[in-house]
Amino acid sequence: MSGAEILSALRARFASAIVETHEHRGDTTVVVTRERLRDVLRACRDEPALGCDFLMDLTAVDYAKYPGREDGPRFEVVYHLYSLTHGHRLRVKVRVEEDDAVVPTAVPLWPIADWFEREVWDMFGVRFEGHPDLRRLLLYEEFVGHPLRKDYPINRRQPLIGPKT
Repeated sequence: MSGAEILSALRARFASAIVETHEHRGDTTVVVTRERLRDVLRACRDEPALGCDFLMDLTAVDYAKYPGREDGPRFEVVYHLYSLTHGHRLRVKVRVEEDDAVVPTAVPLWPIADWFEREVWDMFGVRFEGHPDLRRLLLYEEFVGHPLRKDYPINRRQPLIGPKT
């Protein structure tokens, strides 16, 4: 299935949930609404023609200071999917506002999303509704802020935390 065919199949099934699609140099991308994100991800995994059975990565992008994105949602959560059967890739994105930075968890679909979502929470502060154990993964619990946000102060000093006795 080509990238154009993948996008066409998703548009046919989820027309109202598709915000935008594009294909550039072999990268096939679909931007979906937050409300239908889990439905789209489930279809990408379960539809035999799509068969995206492998969640390669889940990350986020902070567009706070990106030219041309000043009025849009601050964050995008990005899912990189791959079909082991068909050999095609698909990028699924969902846009999230800063004051409501919450998306549904993908852990029931791909258990590896557990660690990916914890990393995104830790670094960007995007919450995953329904996540079984959303806590910091790379930083200690007392760390203040989310260091991959564009507005994180570069010279900020964090409290030193010693071993618990």
